[in-house]
Amino acid sequence: MASSSLPFTSLHLQFVSPNTKSSTTRLSSRRIRASVSEKPPVPAPAVAVPAKGETKLPLKKIPGNYGVPIVGPFKDRLDYFYNQGRDEFFKSKIQKYNSTVFRTNMPPGPFISQDPKVVALLDGKSFPVLFDVTKVEKKDLFTGTYMPSTDLTGGYRILSYLDPSEPKHARLKQLLFFLLKSRRDHVIPEFQASYSELFETLEKEVAEKGKSSFQTANDQAGFNFLCRAFFGSNPPDTKLGTDGPSLISKWVLFQLGPVLKLGLPKYVEELLIHTFPLPPALVKKDYQRLYDFFYESSGSIQDEAEKLSISREEACHNLLFATCFNSFGGMKIFFPNMLKWIGRAGAKLHNRLATEIRSAIRSNGGKLTMAAMEQMPLMKSVVYEALRIEPPVPLQYGRAKKDIVIESHDAVFQVKQGEMLFGFQPFATKDPKIFERAEEFVGERFMGEEGEKLLKHVIWSNGPETQQPTLGNKQCAGKDFVVLMSRLLVVELFRRYDSFDIEVGKSALGAAVTVTSLKRASF
Repeated sequence: MASSSLPFTSLHLQFVSPNTKSSTTRLSSRRIRASVSEKPPVPAPAVAVPAKGETKLPLKKIPGNYGVPIVGPFKDRLDYFYNQGRDEFFKSKIQKYNSTVFRTNMPPGPFISQDPKVVALLDGKSFPVLFDVTKVEKKDLFTGTYMPSTDLTGGYRILSYLDPSEPKHARLKQLLFFLLKSRRDHVIPEFQASYSELFETLEKEVAEKGKSSFQTANDQAGFNFLCRAFFGSNPPDTKLGTDGPSLISKWVLFQLGPVLKLGLPKYVEELLIHTFPLPPALVKKDYQRLYDFFYESSGSIQDEAEKLSISREEACHNLLFATCFNSFGGMKIFFPNMLKWIGRAGAKLHNRLATEIRSAIRSNGGKLTMAAMEQMPLMKSVVYEALRIEPPVPLQYGRAKKDIVIESHDAVFQVKQGEMLFGFQPFATKDPKIFERAEEFVGERFMGEEGEKLLKHVIWSNGPETQQPTLGNKQCAGKDFVVLMSRLLVVELFRRYDSFDIEVGKSALGAAVTVTSLKRASF
């Protein structure tokens, strides 16, 4: 979701992974095994020979169908957005086919995506095949069955749209690793400064009006933090001023509009954003303002890009995307969602968090450090639980590189080369066969030895939480950075407040959270 990972030892972060070589070795050995067979590369042993002690799963035909061209995808789109809603759309098909793996169409369909047909993977066992770059290709699949115009990104295919097999993928990902490594010492202090401003705003508005929108304050604080931490530039002091968040929101709408529900009248929304792409020219000036800010602010990172044989222009477009779409977008979606779940958990959890956080900080000389956060197991578990129950990037795609087999909990399915695979992550991370009380927010779920074993099933980052991003995979380069930011928000919240109350509504990108009370720290 975000830009890159930070090299903090306590989080086991690395920028140039020592595993890259070993990953290459594994890839090579798989190719050799595939090449010695004259048959299609479907690993028969996965079907015919179950592991010792396991029950052999039956080989089944993938259920479902795509309907009549144009009509079928259009009907599925209406069901997905309006007639049923996203979650019910998937639940009804699981019940209909008695399978968590089935064929369906995914929005936007006609006339934006040329081919909306997918094989849906809706359980925690089948979903991880989407992370295996030896089996699936990720080229131009970041947004799903369609790709926004490159006119929205300066004419370049950005890192998020590149498959690891493409030469530029490793160089651009390395650039993001460099960015965060070079700025790692600024993250905690700049977060504290930016979010102190946020809490001051919330307190003032709650005192004056009885409530305050977390979204509005979070957007400005999040963008200021990222620009200060990554580039040492404070947007309000530049020509950009405080316009950054609104410019980004409009720009993102032109990219994600085909898969969003804005709450407009059904057929207005269908015609406006779901049937034809919005013209990039309408946000050209807005994007140029963002680009000019990043170009002027990221000189040292552009210097490094040239050493990696990346032009300054391409580097800047990628830095803009990583900061505004990946990182800021992640904070815009996930922070309100996390606050929603913690707020709903109630005062008992709030008290436990406040006690743990303040005690750990006191025992570390009154300063917030990485070492202090490692002494906050409940806080860490709460962040992981929020990432599990409502992952910030719910939709994942991959195209089968070859004929492969996929296992759900109940059966084995054969997928042909070239077929599109789709996973709805909230169903995988709330799989009741993996997690007890899967639909509940359980703050302490990942505490202790048994809790830590479940972290491999926390997969919001396009890979398991127990693995790290490398130059050769598609796991979010900023995996540990997102976790760190989320931890910092919880820590700063409960350093200041014993508890808080909220009201929750809906927005196009997640929860709309309104803070109605903040109870100042009393101990």
